[in-house]
Amino acid sequence: MGSKEYGVFLPIGNGGWLISDTAPHAEATYEQNKNTAVLAEEAGMDFAMAMAKWRGFGGTTDHWGRTLESITMMAGIAEATSTIDIWATVHANLQNPAIAAKMFTTLEHIAPGRVGMNIVSGSYAAEFEQMGMWDAAMTKDERYRMVDEWITAIKALWNDGRVDMDGEFFSLTDCESRPQPSTTPTLISAGRSEPGRAFQAKHCDGAFLGADSPEELRDLSRDVHERAASFDRECKTYAMLTVVMDETDAIAEQRAEAYGEGVDREALTAMAMSWGMPHDRALSWTAEAKGHAAFQTPFVAGSRDTVVEKIETIVNKAELDGLMLIFPDYERELPIFGAEALPLLRGKDVPA
Repeated sequence: MGSKEYGVFLPIGNGGWLISDTAPHAEATYEQNKNTAVLAEEAGMDFAMAMAKWRGFGGTTDHWGRTLESITMMAGIAEATSTIDIWATVHANLQNPAIAAKMFTTLEHIAPGRVGMNIVSGSYAAEFEQMGMWDAAMTKDERYRMVDEWITAIKALWNDGRVDMDGEFFSLTDCESRPQPSTTPTLISAGRSEPGRAFQAKHCDGAFLGADSPEELRDLSRDVHERAASFDRECKTYAMLTVVMDETDAIAEQRAEAYGEGVDREALTAMAMSWGMPHDRALSWTAEAKGHAAFQTPFVAGSRDTVVEKIETIVNKAELDGLMLIFPDYERELPIFGAEALPLLRGKDVPA
């Protein structure tokens, strides 16, 4: 494998990625997100990504009750940075492909060669029910057929500036989109299901994967790599990871434990129900949830050397091409990680 990539997941929603009232609380301001992206660029990180979220989960923390819009926010951040890749998120079930094609072309003209499109089909029902945009009868396979059709139309508009499509989900008649992007945006998608991995391998340059064990993550990563190779193309694989780094292992572990003590079970319940979990089952699950449930991703806690060792193990054991990192307190912790840990990870890296 070539050089590993390390990016940052921006705190576009209040609370960031910790559902806890004892953790640092991101406020979802543009200034904080811009500063985080600038700090990531100064640290030498490869990309900054922002999710898209339309409804929060309440609870004592009002988790993600306040969010910014991904594409317009990243347009501002594109002007504030010069080297880091800018990955914005778009929901295919909300944006017509002709509109999305134009939006990302505009973003690419702001930041030539640095733009990525994170493609989401929609999984949290409550976000879209409030807009009348959720089709509960649509299966996962149908959703991915829709997204396949959607990105096919966008690629045609980017490449040719014009498309005719009378599809299962979209109808475009002599549809124009000019100018084209000078460089085709990087395409990214998250998902671990079989149709999700098939879509990633066919269309995407990057796949975000999640799993219940390092072995499962390795198998998923191998599967995406092999499927992409069958199309004579490459799709890199990434996972998300929260980093709690401090002067010693003990201090970092104590911080992680303290964050877990404030887990917001009410918000967790709302999140589980939005996934489709019945109310009674969601209540039972969150009542039994341990403190680590406050972390929305896997996490590592420790000193600089411990964090570097753990990250290296995860990336190599799971055969990943990179990680997207989360920090409880971005503005304090990201510069320290960039100065102390990232150079060690780069030094251990395999040259491309």
